[in-house]
Amino acid sequence: MTYVRLLRRRRILALWSAQSLSVFGDRLYAMAIMWIAWQESGARTMGLVAVAESVPYIVMGTVGLRAMDRFASLRVLAGVDAVRVVLVAALPWAWDAGGTPAMLALAALLGLAGAVFDPNLGALVPDLVDPGEVQAVNGLMDLTGRIARIAGPGAAGALLAVVPQPTLFLVDAGTFAVSAAVLARLGRAAPPVATGAVPSRGGQHMTVRSLLRTHPATGAAISVHGAGIFAQAVTMALPALLAAQMHAGAGAYGLALAATGTGALAGNLVAGNVRLPNRLPMLYCLLWAASGLLLAVTGSAANVAVLLALSAASGAVAPFLGVAMQTHLSGFPPVARRRLMALDLTVIRSAGTTSLLAVPVIAAASPVAAFWTGGLATIAVSGLGAAAAWWWSRNAVPPLPATKREAVAVSSE
Repeated sequence: MTYVRLLRRRRILALWSAQSLSVFGDRLYAMAIMWIAWQESGARTMGLVAVAESVPYIVMGTVGLRAMDRFASLRVLAGVDAVRVVLVAALPWAWDAGGTPAMLALAALLGLAGAVFDPNLGALVPDLVDPGEVQAVNGLMDLTGRIARIAGPGAAGALLAVVPQPTLFLVDAGTFAVSAAVLARLGRAAPPVATGAVPSRGGQHMTVRSLLRTHPATGAAISVHGAGIFAQAVTMALPALLAAQMHAGAGAYGLALAATGTGALAGNLVAGNVRLPNRLPMLYCLLWAASGLLLAVTGSAANVAVLLALSAASGAVAPFLGVAMQTHLSGFPPVARRRLMALDLTVIRSAGTTSLLAVPVIAAASPVAAFWTGGLATIAVSGLGAAAAWWWSRNAVPPLPATKREAVAVSSE
């Protein structure tokens, strides 16, 4: 498989291993901070923590795009991870010293670090491989999140049962330390063209508006992404659906989550290696339509077995969405790629934060109706997006990827 071939290269193996550990640490952090917030101040503080972490993504994606260019190298990103080591390790003591305000401040700072780290790393990764391997490397990096979603919460729960909370945050800080060390090492060996640290003079003044005006199909895909994330918030009402429809409890909910994770892992192995069509924005929108259909049908699942099958199918679609979007955006030059990846993160963070504040409460009152409404709305928006993407891209020339000469120079190091 292409994954195996990529992992035989030391640089890719080091980066993938470090980011797998870092994403795993993210999951530990997410569960630990929510646990502290709920334990100390209740559900309201949990919501405030989620908002505090998301706001920096929205701010950086709207008014901070030029500032983000300063972080467009592996060595600078290593420094960002080093800062996250300190911030994560300080969280338990911040709560003791300053309570909720201190925790919210640190959560916001961690969100700011993630807001500059995530799109920059995503924009740098495609230049580490040959253009023909971009889809595979995106699939490989997507795999880190799929594994972390399964292993992270379980590991956090097990650790919280046997170690004090501060120790869990120290473990999380350690994952960022490893990531910082690997990025610093890779950054020393990478030439500037490989990291995108020296954008072209014209690229520095490239705006998101001009990019979307030139590539409206990409804008349609990003819009559908936001709408899909907003609608997916109804899955928070899955426990209510299980109780109302099937008289099932926590065990069935755990099985549904496991089925979703298993489906996502299986789907990733295909999504990262199967050849995707050229019109990725249209495909992306159609995949969201399929996800919406599965979401709607889940609302009328007759029994737990059917629900598990639908959960596995929904999980299998998710990596196709991630790989298709990342591969499409990877086709743009580095500066434009970074702009669009930051915009995509801004859109989904805005949609996710907004939906989590209202949708689950509404969905819990009538889970069947909520699943059908969310699913049908996703289908409608995705259908319109697919039609628009097809129309706008029917005669368009796809964006040019990084030159093969640059990619080969990097991969041969």
